[in-house]
Amino acid sequence: MGKITKIEYFRLPPRWLFVKIVDDTGCYGWGEASLEGHTQAVEGCLDAWAEKYVGYDADDIEHIWQLSYRGGFYRGGPVLMSALSGIDIALWDLKARRLNVPIYQLLGGKVRDKLRVYAWIGGDRPSDVETQANVRKAQGFNAVKMNGTEDLGWLDSPRKLEDCVERVKIVKALGLDVGVDFHGRVHKPMAKQLVAKLEPHDPLFVEEPLLSENIGGIKDIAARTHCPIALGERLHNRWDIRPFLESGCVDILQPDICHVGGISEMRRIASACETYDVALAPHCPLGPIALAANVQVDAVTSNFVIQEMSLGIHYNVGGQDLTSYTLNPEVWRVTDGYIDLMSGPGLGIDIDEVQVRALSKDTKAWVSPTFSGPGGELREW
Repeated sequence: MGKITKIEYFRLPPRWLFVKIVDDTGCYGWGEASLEGHTQAVEGCLDAWAEKYVGYDADDIEHIWQLSYRGGFYRGGPVLMSALSGIDIALWDLKARRLNVPIYQLLGGKVRDKLRVYAWIGGDRPSDVETQANVRKAQGFNAVKMNGTEDLGWLDSPRKLEDCVERVKIVKALGLDVGVDFHGRVHKPMAKQLVAKLEPHDPLFVEEPLLSENIGGIKDIAARTHCPIALGERLHNRWDIRPFLESGCVDILQPDICHVGGISEMRRIASACETYDVALAPHCPLGPIALAANVQVDAVTSNFVIQEMSLGIHYNVGGQDLTSYTLNPEVWRVTDGYIDLMSGPGLGIDIDEVQVRALSKDTKAWVSPTFSGPGGELREW
């Protein structure tokens, strides 16, 4: 066992925030606390914890998790939980590296040797997806996800929904399964129509048909369709997901390991989903540490179904991608729609610290895009 001596964080392109924890025995672990568009807020939280947790036993992961969550008057939310994710993932990596085992061995052991994965095609303004779908197919994927629409008004022309259906038909004709992400940008008057139009074409899932604060509307849509409903990236702990499980309006939960408090809370969320016969398909458009952390939980989760990968996602600009910042990027090789479970210690990836430190210098925080309608009104991104 060792006492924590240092907690550092590194703001990195394209839009990631890595965390490193070192103890007094020389052991270390890496975590990820990326919160798209709110990097500075998470860094402020990490500044406070970097002072607070020096001297704590690095093995006491659950104690540190509970203290971080319950030790202040205010709890939950994306900023606190993302900062906690970085700490938690790094502590699991540190502990498993010290014991020279993968993290999944400390979570009960694996129930699978490989994991099905999917990747993005298109972007925030999807148009020609056929070329990108063929690229994904050549990379080894048999499932993809794309945005359903560009930004829409609360009530918009039904004609704007037809392009989404055509894109799904084109990609399915290539032999790929297709998840359709409404991204919370489709409001109820349009979402009801779009789900109905997609249903005959059997999407793999419909993601975030409405923003998660509109649980009543999601229940209404879920009751009208046989399409699997997926959501969860904007839910931040087990208490947030509880009403969705209890109402029966979600079929596939997509928590983001960087926004729910890390490996510890993701494992609890996965077990909660299992009790409601809800599948787990973690959200992960972020960096290699986030993906590796998801893989550790996916490996031990019986109700896991598919994992999002950020390889080549449209947000990865400037030369950095999922394969950056690591010395063994070959672990992300996709074959017949699957990646093999890593067998290395800790997270199973080796961070290139030289590159991390070099590229973190003077890196600006990523700013979320905004969309405006023809009248100048703000639209959902």
